Amino acid sequence: MTGLVIFDNDGVLVDSERLANTILAELLTEAGLPYTFEQAVRDFMGGSMASMRQQAEAQLGGPLPADLEDRYHQRLFDGFANLQAIAGVEVVLDHLDAVGVRYCLASSGTHRRIRTALTAVGFLDRFEGRIFSAEDVAHGKPAPDLFLHAASRLGVKPADCVVVEDSPLGVAAANAAGMKVFGYAGMTDPAKLSSADAVFHDMAALAELIDWA
Repeated sequence: MTGLVIFDNDGVLVDSERLANTILAELLTEAGLPYTFEQAVRDFMGGSMASMRQQAEAQLGGPLPADLEDRYHQRLFDGFANLQAIAGVEVVLDHLDAVGVRYCLASSGTHRRIRTALTAVGFLDRFEGRIFSAEDVAHGKPAPDLFLHAASRLGVKPADCVVVEDSPLGVAAANAAGMKVFGYAGMTDPAKLSSADAVFHDMAALAELIDWA
């Protein structure tokens, strides 16, 4: 029986991945490390900004600008004025409320980013008190720390949790945590989510998958 559904945020609850990876590619290119949107998605989607910096600086062979994260978030938050929820996800949340299944959010984003995004789409009240960020743990995705932290804080065994993710890093983290995971292939190549327990393309299918779990 599912005791807790753990949602990723970007690309699962809010439609922010295209904007975020476009901005990141632009900033890396400006810093002397040419990147396309597709490459940013491939290399960084689902990870934290700290892991992005570490990987990008290794490729660059030197430090990125110290203010890159600040400029990234400023451009991102400006774009959040037009942010939309992922189509169909509100119906899923309504279903979970109706059947009494608890849910929370666990994201690689900062608390500020998460709360700004949730506020923009009107979801903040639905997740208040159940928001977990990579800032809360020592190791972000693909390590299991964030998902295990969320489950522990809410008093649910990992085996009773279902994770909803859209990135290979997130799926790997859920697998490492010993949790069931459903991969949302909204913007991700389904083949890259193949280690999930199920891969789905339409949010309308998620409620049924959770009921099955």
